Amino acid sequence: MVTNVELSASPPLHGSVAARTSDGEGLHSQVLDEIGQAICEGRMPAGMTIRSEELENRYQVSRSVIRESLRALEAMGMIASKRRVGIRILPISEWNVYDLSVIRWRLAGHGRIAQLRSLTQLRSAIEPEAAKLAASRGALGEASDLMGLAGRLWAAGRSGNEREFLTLDVEFHSLILHMSGNEMFARLSNLVSEVLIGRTHYGLMPKYPHDEALQLHVNVANAIQSGNTEMAGQSMLRIMSRTIDEMGELWDMDLIADSAVEPHEGTAMHEH
Repeated sequence: MVTNVELSASPPLHGSVAARTSDGEGLHSQVLDEIGQAICEGRMPAGMTIRSEELENRYQVSRSVIRESLRALEAMGMIASKRRVGIRILPISEWNVYDLSVIRWRLAGHGRIAQLRSLTQLRSAIEPEAAKLAASRGALGEASDLMGLAGRLWAAGRSGNEREFLTLDVEFHSLILHMSGNEMFARLSNLVSEVLIGRTHYGLMPKYPHDEALQLHVNVANAIQSGNTEMAGQSMLRIMSRTIDEMGELWDMDLIADSAVEPHEGTAMHEH
C-alpha cells in the first residue's frame, strides 16, 4: 500500500510567460500548457467565458500565440469560441480525455487521483485481453524479447532502481499491446506510458515493487511465450488488480475529499 504521498495540486501559474520563454514554438507550448492546466484544475471552470484579449494581457503574449493555443484547446473539446461572445470553457464531458496533453494536465493537478483511477480501470479492461491476444498471435521473437524484459524488470524492482524499472515497465506493457495484433490496442501504448510515468513522477509507486507483482510480470511473459491465452489474461488481470489495491487507499481519501467540497461550477463566469 502506498502511504505518505504528497497529493497537493500544482501551484497556479501566473506572471508573464514571455519573460520566461523567448522561442516562438516554446512560447506557444507553454501558454497552451498553462491554460490547459488551469482548465483541468478548475481555475478556469466549466461555464466561464473569457476574451482572447484578457488572455493576451494575462500571459503577456501576442494575439497569434493565444490564437494557436485556443485552436489546440478547441480541437481537444475543452473550449468553444464564438464571435462577440468570447471563449467558453466546456465541461469535462466534452473533452477528448484520451488526448495525451489532457492526461498530463489532469495528472499534474489536484484531480490526479481521479485521473489515475479512470486510467487504471481502462487498463484493467484492455490489457488482460491484449495479453490473451498476444499469446495467440505474437511472434516468437517478440515473445523472447518480452521474457527478457520480464527478467530485467524483476532485477530492477528487487534492486530499487526506479528509473530503470519505469523504463522497462513501459516497454513491457507497450510490447504486449503491440503483440496483440489489434491496432486500436496498440495505439493505447502511449496512454499506458503516461499512467506509469505519472505514478512514478508523483511518488505513487512503491520504491520496491511487491515480489508478487514482479512474479506476475514473469508469468504473463511465460504464458505469452507458451501460447497459454487464459493464463496470460489471468496473470495480467492480477497485475491490474494489485495496482487497484495499491491505489485503493488513495482513491478512498480522494472520494472523501470530493464529497466534502461543494461544487461551484460556473461561479467564475464573466459577463461581457
